[in-house]
Amino acid sequence: MSADLVAESTHGNLDEQIAQLNQCKPLSEPDVRTLCEKAKEILMEESNVQPVRSPVTICGDIHGQFHDLAELFRIGGKCPDTNYLFMGDYVDRGYYSVETVTLLVALKVRYPQRITILRGNHESRQITQVYGFYDECLRKYGNANVWKIFTDLFDYFPLTALVESEIFCLHGGLSPSVETLDNIRNFDRVQEVPHEGPMCDLLWSDPDDRCGWGISPRGAGYTFGQDISEQFNHSNNLKLIARAHQLVMEGYNWAHEQKVVTIFSAPNYCYRCGNMASILEVDDCREHTFIQFEPAPRRGEPDVTRRTPDYFL
Repeated sequence: MSADLVAESTHGNLDEQIAQLNQCKPLSEPDVRTLCEKAKEILMEESNVQPVRSPVTICGDIHGQFHDLAELFRIGGKCPDTNYLFMGDYVDRGYYSVETVTLLVALKVRYPQRITILRGNHESRQITQVYGFYDECLRKYGNANVWKIFTDLFDYFPLTALVESEIFCLHGGLSPSVETLDNIRNFDRVQEVPHEGPMCDLLWSDPDDRCGWGISPRGAGYTFGQDISEQFNHSNNLKLIARAHQLVMEGYNWAHEQKVVTIFSAPNYCYRCGNMASILEVDDCREHTFIQFEPAPRRGEPDVTRRTPDYFL
């Protein structure tokens, strides 16, 4: 077969899989394995600070809330018509982590230039064994193979992205060990998220009202004040730090005199928090617009979630 025909049949197969996933139906274990092998090849080529062009729509945590992800695509536009940047936490807590992460990875393989998927603190072996993804894989596949395939793939996800050299996007926040974007570019990211150190901080830290660095109540990462984010933005010629990781009731929240913004894209988080969700559209002129959205209608999720430990809602 010619290369064009191979590409066509691969795309056709992927399009079928994406259509299946859009109906919230998981792929078979062999299909997941093949998909993740292709994704690994694409992600290996991406930087720890992955450059992204505008226009792009920036999204926060999804946490297995598949029907709300479908609502996000309904409001923000389908991929590849809209370019997307997701800042991590695709799995755990919600009931459809398998379908959610598989769909995002399938879109990445199908449209690698149109969607960027960063790593969150939940894209980790240790966290997913406690907060739901591991158990969901066992329930849906009868073994832990799919969990292992995905958690191995998570090691390859880029840690941060840079939109048009001026909006720095990452899951958590800054690190006392990181002064420049070049520091981040030099990490070896292909590993489980460590318990401490710069890679951990980028996925776990939070902005704070107090100056300087503080001890994080999460038990990993740090809190960082406005002085820290201003210095980091100045040193790296940035206009804005966009991050996710924290539930904010309006779906987005400005901090540090609009130098930092938190974006959270899981409405009514854990099916009980009552929050709005939002996405941030950055247009060709780098103007930005927040779009807030409500949860999609419930489709068979139980009324309350199984009790999982609330390290932080």
